[in-house]
Amino acid sequence: MARDIYAYRQVAVESVWRAGRVEIHPVPGQAFSPELLVQCARRMADTDVYPLGTRFLLSAKLTDRLGGTPYLYAWHGDADVVLSAPACKKFLAEFKRGRI
Repeated sequence: MARDIYAYRQVAVESVWRAGRVEIHPVPGQAFSPELLVQCARRMADTDVYPLGTRFLLSAKLTDRLGGTPYLYAWHGDADVVLSAPACKKFLAEFKRGRI
């Protein structure tokens, strides 16, 4: 079954240390809460590959599993797009301008 490209949108996320482990969460300033978990490729949370605090641009969709807690899902096979601090700031500024 093919991915429904209309359900996905670009989201800036970052690696953070929470609950004794590295997790991926949305960057503040978007439609998604920074507390929302992100399910994505494990390599993004690997501090040997990317240092803690690295920001990524993902194509993700909001979902839940059988009525459970909502989370963002990004396909693990997508390329890792690392955002620099200026690029992340620019992305968030464009997002705010694009809101309805």
